[in-house]
Amino acid sequence: MSITLADARIVTPEGVHGGWLTIEDGRITHIGQGSAPGPGHSLAGRYVVPGFVDIHNHGGAGGSFPTGDPDQASRIAALHARHGTTTLMASLVTAALDDLAGATSALADLCEDGLLAGIHFEGPYISKARCGAHNPALLREPSPREFGDLLRAGRGHVRMLTIAAELPGALDTIREAVANNVIAALGHSDATYEQTIAGIDAGGSVATHLYNAMPPLHHRDPGPIAALLQDERVTIELINDGVHLHPAMMRLAYDVAGPGRTALITDAMAAAGMGDGVYGLGPMKVDVVDGVARLAEGGSIAGSTLTMDVAFRRSVQQVGLSLPEAAEVASLTPARVLGLADRLGSVSVGKQADLVVLTGDLEVAGVMKHGNWITEP
Repeated sequence: MSITLADARIVTPEGVHGGWLTIEDGRITHIGQGSAPGPGHSLAGRYVVPGFVDIHNHGGAGGSFPTGDPDQASRIAALHARHGTTTLMASLVTAALDDLAGATSALADLCEDGLLAGIHFEGPYISKARCGAHNPALLREPSPREFGDLLRAGRGHVRMLTIAAELPGALDTIREAVANNVIAALGHSDATYEQTIAGIDAGGSVATHLYNAMPPLHHRDPGPIAALLQDERVTIELINDGVHLHPAMMRLAYDVAGPGRTALITDAMAAAGMGDGVYGLGPMKVDVVDGVARLAEGGSIAGSTLTMDVAFRRSVQQVGLSLPEAAEVASLTPARVLGLADRLGSVSVGKQADLVVLTGDLEVAGVMKHGNWITEP
């Protein structure tokens, strides 16, 4: 089946072009400027950007990935797809090992079905001093052998591990992760600058939600932030919701790392797409008030209610990124982290037709995945 989208403003890595594109068998086959050569679906001047890629997401629509419940997972994926996320990785939180293994096995089935792009362990190998919304009683010292057991539960679908580089056994566990094609992400960490560099040298290549759950930048004690920002081997995650970080701090990180090393994430939890109320994040109770999620006990920020379309829009309107820059940090760079940039993450000939249609105000008007409309403009 062939579809032509006409009268569009197409956001490509090279810029924004008025024109058209053709999709055949789920892939982009032609991109042209000006009028389409034949009849097509007019987008009336709306923008076309690549489908968003969210590599750090715990839930939404009232559901939570850490439960391992497939119905909840399907509901979560559908909610975020309506907001433009066409590639989604499920993030778990610190829990008992048996619970982690059970959730991992259940979510691996959904990875095999193509609903999810992989599984991310955020915990249990994180710092008690910087554990945020994780249950400190369930934290563990990193163990390559123990992590190997969790990997087997995932049947090849565990794609990322967040780990604190300063913990005993962390460097060996990072090496074990990388040897098994798992991305080692450094975060929820109280490490020094030097300990963070050691984690990068061992194979750490992602900064889990930079700035959050780590010591603040200090001119005499730079800590993990400086190490992660300055190292060309590291891609930095940023939660651009206006709660986790100020727009100026996102701009600072972006200016240092550039679009090729900056990935927007949601860190969304069950309340995304829902109203205020009481929700769960793994074993922890979370109160959501005015759209801000905090632990009921202690008040730590507990994920977000963010969706990727809002993160994209804020990047343009509050941070000052151009549309191609925002598309890169919301789609292409996270796709590159997952090793998928050869087939998705940009509006380019030959890539999957994972597309988001946006209004002039950057609101979602339509979403396409693999050439099929999820919501039609």
